[in-house]
Amino acid sequence: MKLFQKKTEVNAVIDSNTKPLEVKSLFKKYGAKTNYAVQDVSFSCDKGQIVGLLGSNGAGKSTSLKCITGMIPLTEGQITIAGYDIAKNPIDAKSHFSFVTDNHATFVKMTGLQYVSFMADVYKVPKEQRAPQLEKLEKVFQLGDSINKLICNYSHGMKQKICMMGSLIHEPDLWILDEPMVGLDPRTQNAVITFMRDYVNSGKTILFSSHNLDVVRRICDRVVIINKGRLVADLTIDEQLRADHTILESYYFGDNAQEGEDK
Repeated sequence: MKLFQKKTEVNAVIDSNTKPLEVKSLFKKYGAKTNYAVQDVSFSCDKGQIVGLLGSNGAGKSTSLKCITGMIPLTEGQITIAGYDIAKNPIDAKSHFSFVTDNHATFVKMTGLQYVSFMADVYKVPKEQRAPQLEKLEKVFQLGDSINKLICNYSHGMKQKICMMGSLIHEPDLWILDEPMVGLDPRTQNAVITFMRDYVNSGKTILFSSHNLDVVRRICDRVVIINKGRLVADLTIDEQLRADHTILESYYFGDNAQEGEDK
C-alpha cells in the first residue's frame, strides 16, 4: 500500500507551473573581508523529483541549504519556494517546506510524541489527520514505545528519526535534508529510501545534501554538484550514471567540471 496519495486539484497548494524551489544566482559570504562561501549558484527542483546536492566537506552544501531555508540571509540572488521569495515572504515560503538539519536539533525535554504534536501545531495540521499520519510515519521509522520517552534519552539515530517524523507530520511539498543517512542503521536507511521514492511519486519534492556518491547515485533523479562554492554540474541520473560510478566521481573531484552542464 502506498503511504501517500496524490493530492486532488482542489487540495493542491502549488500551481502546476510553479516550481517547488528555484535558486537564482545565489552568492553568500559571511563577512565583508571574507571569501564567498557560495558563488553564483543556480538550480531548481521539479515536482516528483529527488534532487541530491553533492559536494565534499566545505564545498558550500550546508551554506546553500541554510540560505534556501532562510536560516541565514543570502548576500545576493533570489530563492523562491512554491513561488514565494524566502527573503520577502518567509512565512508563506516556510509553510511549503520542512528542513532536517545535520545536527538534529530538537526539544530534548519533550517526549517524541510531544515533539511531533508540537510540530503539527506549528503547521496547523488538523487534529483528525494527525493519528493516521503518525501511524504511516511509525511504519517507516519504527520508534515504537520510545516515542513516549523523553528525547534527551534518545540515541543519535533515534533523534534523527524523531526529527524526520516531526518534519513530515504536515506532508510538506518540499522536504529538505542535510546529510540524512548519516547515523541511521541499515534497516532504517532502506526504509527511508523506499519512503522517499513513495513520497515523490505522490507529487512531492525532496532535496538533500550528501557527500556519499553511492547514495546519490542510487536514489536521486538529479544531482547538483558544488565544488569550492561553485556549481560545477547539474546532471540527470540515468542508467549510465547509476552503473558507472566514475562519472559522478569525475565531477565530484573536479576532473570533469563544467559549470551548469546538464547531462
